[in-house]
Amino acid sequence: MQVVPDKNQDTGNQRTLTFIEDLNAFASDHKASRWSGTFAEFLNDIVPSNPRRYTRISHQYIYDVLCWYRNKRRAEDTDSTAPTELFTEDLFGIDSALDRVVEYFKAASAGSDIGRRLLLLLGPPSGGKSTMVILLKRALEEYSHTDEGAIYALSGSPLHESPLNLIPGSMRANFRKTYGVDTAGELSPYSQARLDDEFHGDFMQFPVERIFLSEASRVGIGTYAPHDPTTADIADLVGSVDLSKVADFGDEGDPRAWSWSGAVYSASRGLLEMIEILKVKREFLYLLLTLTQEKNVKVSRFPLIHLDETILAHTNLAEFNKFLQEKENEALLDRMVIVKVPYTLSYLDESRIYGKLVSNAPAFREVHLDPHVLNLAAVFALYTRLENPEREGLDLTKKLRLYAAEDVEGFSVNEVDRIKAEASEEGLTGVSPRFVINAISNAITRSDARSLTSMEMLLALKDNIESDARMDASQKKQWVDFLVLARKDFYNRWVKEDVHRALFASFESEAQQLLEKYLDEVEASLDQREVTDPITGEGRPADERFLRQVEEKLKISESGKSSFRQEVVRKAMVSFKAGEKFTLDSHSRLHEAIEQYLFEERRDVLRLVTSAARPDEDAEQKISAVQERLVREYGYDDHSAMEALSYVTTLLAQE
Repeated sequence: MQVVPDKNQDTGNQRTLTFIEDLNAFASDHKASRWSGTFAEFLNDIVPSNPRRYTRISHQYIYDVLCWYRNKRRAEDTDSTAPTELFTEDLFGIDSALDRVVEYFKAASAGSDIGRRLLLLLGPPSGGKSTMVILLKRALEEYSHTDEGAIYALSGSPLHESPLNLIPGSMRANFRKTYGVDTAGELSPYSQARLDDEFHGDFMQFPVERIFLSEASRVGIGTYAPHDPTTADIADLVGSVDLSKVADFGDEGDPRAWSWSGAVYSASRGLLEMIEILKVKREFLYLLLTLTQEKNVKVSRFPLIHLDETILAHTNLAEFNKFLQEKENEALLDRMVIVKVPYTLSYLDESRIYGKLVSNAPAFREVHLDPHVLNLAAVFALYTRLENPEREGLDLTKKLRLYAAEDVEGFSVNEVDRIKAEASEEGLTGVSPRFVINAISNAITRSDARSLTSMEMLLALKDNIESDARMDASQKKQWVDFLVLARKDFYNRWVKEDVHRALFASFESEAQQLLEKYLDEVEASLDQREVTDPITGEGRPADERFLRQVEEKLKISESGKSSFRQEVVRKAMVSFKAGEKFTLDSHSRLHEAIEQYLFEERRDVLRLVTSAARPDEDAEQKISAVQERLVREYGYDDHSAMEALSYVTTLLAQE
């Protein structure tokens, strides 16, 4: 009997081989050479190759990480130019905040006084603050395994301190002359005790090793999460006496009998993340801010302990507002660089966030989402974050579209920055991505169809709003009204366009012909000349009735028609001079008007096709063709395509 090869098995085997090859390539790229030796060997063998690399402070090291990641991406994509590249694959729509974070590290790396300030990320929950820090920590770990990210420390030092701290102060000017760079930092009490006891002061014999930053191993990356202020112990930051070692060294004051497990020691040479920093006791804050400004901490039984690390903290608005109300905190605020990290104000970026979160959940990867589910959910979220505009002629819907770089009559894209400046607190309140994703998850798990439509998603959001105990009745009503507004001002238009295009296979060519007719008529109208009728060959005046039918779809007034027509002609001339064809995509607003015009022309046909209770064979074929085209070309599945057809039929019946 002949055995038929299993193609699925072959594909699976190929995937396995490819994955193993990728793992081997990753391991090869990240294979770091380990090194150990004496301080004398370190000065002779390691430092001369790149003295600047081994004297970097933490801010310089972190900024180098950002530049290294950018350069790595640039090798794959020549358009990658910004040090924010580390964040842009996971964080969307907060470019301004990311730019400010990079500017902080750039200025601190250059030696600016800004490096003596604690960096505080301030924003609403689920806005990307924690993700930003996580990405930075992972990049630090990866960079430390590369040649350019090599970092060396005194062997056995719980502070992972720089070997160059061994150089006596009187010899540092000579070091600068020899290697062309400065070095700063003092030996820790722990290493000083070892130097005196084990090496009898001969620092040239002190062992040095290459280290690799690791949060899990508490090397160069530390994290502190707040406790109940009444029970929080500052020992979590700076350690305490280790009673088990007192017997070995005979004195509680011996630094080797101290527990160096505090978070500030773990983060030495790298990054300390302070979660919800404003929830900690004030004495904790003073310690951290002194560490940031003076590069040292004071523990009662030891002299000042030098520490080089960057403190990156984050907190939410409620805690920050409480902190502001206490006047004694003004001095603390003065020693912080505060970067606001708001929610995104573009529904397109918000939709990308949902897409990433949904794709990360294994249970939802096989669930089909209709093409508007995520965008529509994002529109609702944005309504809750925007402030009502005071400008005449501008409402929430127009503002939302402007923020997504869409054309809005009466407003220029150049005005967006000014409009945002008029509402500086936008994005700091409103619905969080987590709230929306929870609703989508609930809708998916409740359905057996393995398919989620936009209307099902809106109903799930409505259920979440009404069952949320944190909101009062007025806020619930406002948010439900936003759901209705999102459906009315966005979904209705999107789904009608999809069904219309699917109904008419010749839509693109038909719409282009209509566009060209509009251009011919506009030019004739502006030039006050006649148009040659293609059928009779006779001249006739410009078809003003047709022009106004198209323009009225965009609510262009009689008084505004001339300027709109001149704008269209200008854009057409720009395309012509560039050697390009003027198409529907050349003018988004005119594109919208042409679509609506065609839709109005065919609405009776659409009603007939989709609304017949007992359709005849011809109508059934048309319904089937529309449904198939929605599935094949517009991102629907059978379940969502039928709902779209049914919904559009209802809309037409109401008009």
